[in-house]
Amino acid sequence: MKNVGAFLDIDGTLYRNSLMIEHFKKLLKYEVVDPALWHSHVKHTYYDWQKRRGNFDDYLLELAKIYIDSLKGLNRNDLEFISNQVIDLKGDKVYRYTRSRIAWHKSQNHKVFFISGSPAYLVRKMAEKYEVTDFMATKYKVDENNNFTGEIVQMWDSESKHKAIMEFVDNYNLDLSKSYSYGDTNGDFSMLKMIGHPIAINPAKELLKNIKADDELLKKITIIVERKDVIYKLNGDVEIL
Repeated sequence: MKNVGAFLDIDGTLYRNSLMIEHFKKLLKYEVVDPALWHSHVKHTYYDWQKRRGNFDDYLLELAKIYIDSLKGLNRNDLEFISNQVIDLKGDKVYRYTRSRIAWHKSQNHKVFFISGSPAYLVRKMAEKYEVTDFMATKYKVDENNNFTGEIVQMWDSESKHKAIMEFVDNYNLDLSKSYSYGDTNGDFSMLKMIGHPIAINPAKELLKNIKADDELLKKITIIVERKDVIYKLNGDVEIL
């Protein structure tokens, strides 16, 4: 008998921000990374997004480039304290809906997986905190001395997440037609499309446009919007949960 899986993106789907962004902020705070990098490279894109003039993905990709370059040559073990702080201080800042769904999947003996574009050393800690079955995330390569090389194997695009799911299918004997997926950006599109029970949580504009353009996906998807203390469920009608 095959298992039922639940595949969850983290940033924007479970966690209400980005683990990578939180880690970058901590690196700036402790001056591990030069604060001037923020002002010279990321500040304007960030404020464009904050003022609803720019795109969050543009801000995130710009910051990711600076983040990756900033880590090059740093020792992963030396940053363990900061990595732990991110999860200890921010790990509970999650959407109520997604947290409750994780609990429900566990109660049904489903296999729960995190698939995230955030760094694997942060996602691992988040996976341990929420006691999920397994995870895949962006790998930041280190050399023989455990120093970051500046090379990554990304996990924030749709194709990478598709491959990750197929690997989990092989390893855990999963039935995708009975499984569930949760995402919020276009990088999660394949993850939503290939699963029997897809749920888009606070979907970004680009993802929503692609959902509407896909008749097959539109018929089966549930859209969740969580704002303040209200959760809205949209699948034809609007229902306040």
